Amino acid sequence: MTTRATGTVPSTDFHLHRTDSNRLRETRRPGFKDTFSALRVRNFRLLVSGLLVSSTGGWIQRIAQDWLVLTLTGSATAVGITTALQFLPTLVLGLYGGVIADRFPKRKVLLVTQITMGTCAGTLALTAFTGSVQVWHVYTMAFVLGLATAVDNPTRQSFVTELVPRDTVRNAISMVSSTFQLGSLIGPALGGVLLGTIGAGWAFALNGLTFFASISALLRMRESEMPGFHAARKASAGLRMRDGLRDGVRYALDEPAVRWAIALVGIYGMFTISLPVTLTAFADRVFHTGASGYGVLNSVVAFGALAGALLSARRVRPTRLRNLIGIACLLTITEVLAAIQPSLWTFIPVLASMGMATLMFLTAAQSMVQLTTPDGLRGRVSGIYNLVFIGGGAIGGPLVGFLAQHFGARSALLIAGLVPAIATVAIGLRLRRDGQFRLVLVRTRSPWHQVPVRLNLQQTEIQLSAPRSTPFPRTSRPFVLGRRQHARADSHLRPLRPRRRAQHH
Repeated sequence: MTTRATGTVPSTDFHLHRTDSNRLRETRRPGFKDTFSALRVRNFRLLVSGLLVSSTGGWIQRIAQDWLVLTLTGSATAVGITTALQFLPTLVLGLYGGVIADRFPKRKVLLVTQITMGTCAGTLALTAFTGSVQVWHVYTMAFVLGLATAVDNPTRQSFVTELVPRDTVRNAISMVSSTFQLGSLIGPALGGVLLGTIGAGWAFALNGLTFFASISALLRMRESEMPGFHAARKASAGLRMRDGLRDGVRYALDEPAVRWAIALVGIYGMFTISLPVTLTAFADRVFHTGASGYGVLNSVVAFGALAGALLSARRVRPTRLRNLIGIACLLTITEVLAAIQPSLWTFIPVLASMGMATLMFLTAAQSMVQLTTPDGLRGRVSGIYNLVFIGGGAIGGPLVGFLAQHFGARSALLIAGLVPAIATVAIGLRLRRDGQFRLVLVRTRSPWHQVPVRLNLQQTEIQLSAPRSTPFPRTSRPFVLGRRQHARADSHLRPLRPRRRAQHH
């Protein structure tokens, strides 16, 4: 069973319930090669390779940074302050980071942010090697790293749309998500090994070296091979900070696809994305597996997220609001099922499904926002997207932790699934009332099967005159007999030869 939105007028707006006739011609099922179709673009291959190395190093530094602060202070509160300083600039200056992404060339902005991040890692490594590192050093570097991240995230997200053709933007976003998931799998394990063998200083130094890969990849890119480079530069000409910020907020509020996608991301970021908070409670109080079990649960989520990213990369059709709401409902169902699992062995497969649904939801929301937004507004809208997402996580983390502490881990996970489900249903009903969300169940042979367009055909009455009493005059008409063409003579010149009847013996 698949869902089809009924409509009569073809439209290029994929987020509405109407269907584009050009999309309906594509009836083939995506193959394995479609999973990596964006990697055919040279500039995008360079971006992904640099991101894979730098994201792995970023996870190594995060593990080493938290461990160093815990070693220096012996307080878990200090570790929380370090994390807050790293995300605070995005909450305060995230919108201006989007304006910077639209105002200046994105490749140059990324070069500045990557150099800044590499400098922070090198500074921490130097202070750790000399033995003069103090807590305020780590706090300062974490804040500077947060400033660079506030500009780097919206710039990188909007830069993807300039590197690849429009029909492969969704695949490119999924590939970037897969890259970060691979980094989250490799980075923590490698960081733990480095901390246990050679110390935190070498972990910071290794992270600083990884930025040479991303910087060299950016320098090797060719602007002549960027499909959306000139359109983005033309759209951002003469942009002012104040006016640009107002235009970005106005567009995000007026465009239905962007508004509801960001609203759903904020809701799920508040309750669902704070999954590590509940996983600690499950590992400690429910299944009693300790720190090793907590690591296993995080690895299961990462593997599920990687599978979700690859599955999203295979999708060739654009995301609509009904697809986003359907994935959100699937995510809430997995959370509710995970909350009621009686044992660890039944909890692990549902947890992997939850990680897969989470990554599919985030990829669908981000691709919808990027494809709907015009060229000159993508950076600002991406800044709003990151602000709502990270702000929701900052609010929801302590809230989910409070629920897990006072009501138990199962109740916290159940509430974290039910509240977004109610919000998703409410948004779906609102869209249905506005005429932008109508579902009709249609039985098809494949989930990738395209349904035909309904055309506006009007009935026209045809009046037939009464037969005449006199026959019509016979005209000369050519006819084909074998390979010769003959012309009939007029009736008054040559009478027609009567047809001979067949004789039966």
